[in-house]
Amino acid sequence: MINKALKIQLVSFLFLLCISAGVSAANQLEGVRIWAAPDSTRVVFDLSKKADYSYFTLTNPYRLVVDLKGSTNKLDLKKVKNNSKLVKQVRTSKPPAKGTLRLVIDLTKPIKANLFALPPTAPYGNRLVVDLDAGGAKSSQSSTTVNKKPTNSLRDVIIAIDAGHGGDDPGSIGPKGTYEKHVVMQIAKKVEAKINKTPGMKAVMTRTGDYFVNINRRSEIARNSKADLLISIHADAFTTPQPRGASVWVLSMGRANSEIGRWLEHKEKHSELLGGAGEIIQNTDNEQYLAMTLLDMSMDRSMAISHNIADDVLANLGKVTKLHKHKPESASFGVLKSPDIPSILVETGFISNPKEERLLTQREHQNNIANAVHRGVLRYFENNPPSDTLLASKSSRSHKVRSGESLSVIAHRYQVSVASIKKANNLKSDMLRVGQKLVIPRA
Repeated sequence: MINKALKIQLVSFLFLLCISAGVSAANQLEGVRIWAAPDSTRVVFDLSKKADYSYFTLTNPYRLVVDLKGSTNKLDLKKVKNNSKLVKQVRTSKPPAKGTLRLVIDLTKPIKANLFALPPTAPYGNRLVVDLDAGGAKSSQSSTTVNKKPTNSLRDVIIAIDAGHGGDDPGSIGPKGTYEKHVVMQIAKKVEAKINKTPGMKAVMTRTGDYFVNINRRSEIARNSKADLLISIHADAFTTPQPRGASVWVLSMGRANSEIGRWLEHKEKHSELLGGAGEIIQNTDNEQYLAMTLLDMSMDRSMAISHNIADDVLANLGKVTKLHKHKPESASFGVLKSPDIPSILVETGFISNPKEERLLTQREHQNNIANAVHRGVLRYFENNPPSDTLLASKSSRSHKVRSGESLSVIAHRYQVSVASIKKANNLKSDMLRVGQKLVIPRA
């Protein structure tokens, strides 16, 4: 009898041990974070292990159902912070099978959902990311306002300002725990304020709060706002603390060529990128060749402008902070890829350097960086204002004749007629001399 009792106790103990091991081995839901953007929302499920998941959507009412296999939850989901206009709440529901955790995201409207798992990356562990896109909505009031302006009136020079990272993407993290996403947003807002205080200029932010914006979406926001320039603001990092200094980057030629190829594959987007010219060449026998030629010309122009602005911004940054590179660098950063919008990426310093991490959090230093970026951009557009802008109507231009230049070459550069240059300078002939200063009239 004793042996039989011991056997029963042993079996019971092993059974309980197996249950305990099974519970400990389950994937635990450790947190839920909701990051709301103007027209999208990212929901992040923090997990103890890699997610094994499936999902589907329901209507009447709108819901996204996520099933996490081999998972458990001890969180009070009613306490999850939620400022999203798309998400009503996150809750659990009856699972389809034992050992499955069913999570339901109650929605306010139909959405497009994109789910993907992410491995541990400091400061986060395993995550299941749920991107919810309402679609069709404008990203900001600024872009809507810009698009409503009449095309026949003088307009502001539009500068799109992109604060890197955001939301679940903190960017680089400094030795004392400073997040890049916070620093660059503070600097970006200072640049925005300075541009908006400049008569004839207007700023548009690609993100206005702490949420993530897809790289492609950042370029779309700039394009929808009819931006003349996109400035992406970041803070660099390295594996050792020694590197320091600011730098300015432009698109590499390799990335430029690959982006032209990508745009050529999407005929339906030719009109979006090339405007009226795209509509004219649509459905012609030589559409691809004509589009490639126009895209090449657009990219060449954008890259030339980007280099010139990068030079001006670097020159001003060198007056307020140490430079890591004294000339613009080229790279394949995704945010610089738009063929039709001049774009630069400003690395404000190395957040991985303890001294620069401290500087980048100081208001005075942030203001100095913002001033330098603003002065560099303003200098370029004062000297090269688009012809249909207020800056072009208010500022005067002069040109010093260089060897080999003719009136037709100068007129083409400034998009004015030869006759208007001759009239403004009281010229009786087309003859010019090297070093001669000409007044360039506005178109």
